[in-house]
Amino acid sequence: MAVIRTPDDRFKDLPGYPYRPNYAQLGQTRVHYVDEGSGEPILCLHGEPSWSYLYRKMVPALSKDHRVLAPDFIGFGRSDKFTEVGEYSYKMHRDTIMSLIEKLDLKDITLACQDWGGLIGLRVVSLMPERFSRLVIMNTGLPTGEGPLPPALTTWINYVKATDELPIGEILKGGFLELDEEHPIGKGLAMAPEVMAAYEAPFPGPEYKAGARAWPLMVPVTPEYEAAPELKAAQEFLKTWNKPAIPLFSDGDPITRMGDVYFRFIIPTAKEQPEIAIKGAGHFLQEDKGEEIAGHILDFLART
Repeated sequence: MAVIRTPDDRFKDLPGYPYRPNYAQLGQTRVHYVDEGSGEPILCLHGEPSWSYLYRKMVPALSKDHRVLAPDFIGFGRSDKFTEVGEYSYKMHRDTIMSLIEKLDLKDITLACQDWGGLIGLRVVSLMPERFSRLVIMNTGLPTGEGPLPPALTTWINYVKATDELPIGEILKGGFLELDEEHPIGKGLAMAPEVMAAYEAPFPGPEYKAGARAWPLMVPVTPEYEAAPELKAAQEFLKTWNKPAIPLFSDGDPITRMGDVYFRFIIPTAKEQPEIAIKGAGHFLQEDKGEEIAGHILDFLART
């Protein structure tokens, strides 16, 4: 099992990302995480194909009175990477986050999760609920293979299968806004070239992108997929969650549209929170509206 590490010089002088790197050795892999501020921890989990850079606009406000941790999943950011798609698994990602929480002895955690950060993070909550105090759920879902996937998600999965080289920066810029067959990653909002380059920084060659290629292929299409029973268990657990929870979904993401309605339906305490839509944002809402989202999270923390 080959493990590689993105050279440090790829991360020099990234715009809006002055954060000192922190590392935890978990088995054979080294995991990177941002760790800023002090107080009750806010654990920010990214998704596909981003990394902790996605949370850079939220860290300053959140870290004034809280400890903000934003790890890079294995295969992403400054964390180690396997070179083969088959070396990635749902269990590996799940166990990595659980091990990091235990190693850092995090308690009273507010989880802020998006995309695969939700698919992994919400299952982790169900397995160690005593360590979590609140949930902030953004642009994610819990597919179990028991029904059809959103057409936009199917388009994305098929795109990854057919594409030899994933253009990470272009995908983040596209944001799945105005997505169609001609634009399978979307037309996107304006994004500075240096920001696109920052999203590309962890991936200097195709061998570094195995993790980014693996995640779309893990989305349960049928109940036989590895992640399906895990996500089913997370669904059932959330029906009993009695601590604060709030969905914050964007209005422009065709992949997770109406997901906020779903989470309000299954999580009893989510019904107690105001309905908030992040307007003018695509799938990567932290990139499009990071400062606004940080404000909503701070309001949520204050009233709960």
